[in-house]
Amino acid sequence: MKKKLLMLLAGLMVVFALSACGSKSQEDVVKELGNKLEDIKGYKAEAKMTLQMGTDPQTYDIEVWHKDPDFYRVNLKNAQKDQSQMILRNADGVFVLTPALNKSFRFQSDWPENSSQAYLYESLVKDIMEDKEAKFSATKDHYVFETKTRYQNNQMLPVQEITLKKSDLSPVSVKVMDPDKNALVTVDFSNVKFNASFDKKDFDMQKNMTGAQLEVPVMAEVDEQEFSVKYPQSEMAGVNLVEEKEMKTENGKRVVLTFDGEKSFTLVQEKATVMPASSSVTSVNGEPIDLGFTIGALSSNTISWTYQGVDYMIASNDLSPEEMTMIARSVQGDMVK
Repeated sequence: MKKKLLMLLAGLMVVFALSACGSKSQEDVVKELGNKLEDIKGYKAEAKMTLQMGTDPQTYDIEVWHKDPDFYRVNLKNAQKDQSQMILRNADGVFVLTPALNKSFRFQSDWPENSSQAYLYESLVKDIMEDKEAKFSATKDHYVFETKTRYQNNQMLPVQEITLKKSDLSPVSVKVMDPDKNALVTVDFSNVKFNASFDKKDFDMQKNMTGAQLEVPVMAEVDEQEFSVKYPQSEMAGVNLVEEKEMKTENGKRVVLTFDGEKSFTLVQEKATVMPASSSVTSVNGEPIDLGFTIGALSSNTISWTYQGVDYMIASNDLSPEEMTMIARSVQGDMVK
């Protein structure tokens, strides 16, 4: 009996030892991720992104193509609102395309190297590898990392939770959180294909603009009805709307909202114009910035974007780039009475 008990204990110890050998450490997984990035030559991914910046959640479909080393195509769609934009990087630069308005902007930018990007796999891996204080856990099927973000001013969105499949280290989900650990941006991946093949013209600006316009045709003109003025739903302590001024323009009206207090900024809104088919690419100073529902242009003291036929611009000498981005993402609703 005693001999059997000893054999049983010895067997259990072997099982536990094998089990321990089978579980990978954080260092093991980080090393595998580095090797993965070196091995893959590109990928295609599909995901849904949900923003909790305004009064109601906003969900968007994202399609990502990446060809090593630095070609990108990110297509952002909101089917319910017939909104479509694309950010493209090729040998000629970084472009933002708005097919419905026939607008093409070129940025002299290092995008996406200069900041975290929740829907780009190599950006997520870089966040994991660079954060020496990242938290790590494992479930039956997944590895979970909690890392710092690399946004320009990450006080607003300082941390993110990245979930990867154990089987192939592909991304499952990303939650970008505020200091209270509330998820303000969530990306859920539905399909990831590593080492995808691409045609020579897949990252060509004109080909992508033409293809996008087959899905979202160019507007004959922007809706003639007066646009509804939108207000930021994200509140800043000690900052209030002090003036709302409306002026006439060739396209209808321009509305200027002035906010003042501990910090001040101006929000300008006016009807967008459809560019002629022969229009050239416009060069923009600043960086492309993903607002979730659209892609804007961010400089040191302004952020501008177009959404549902309306041009918006926030200007401020007081707000940080991330504060301007937070406010821009929340310009979605009517005045709260």
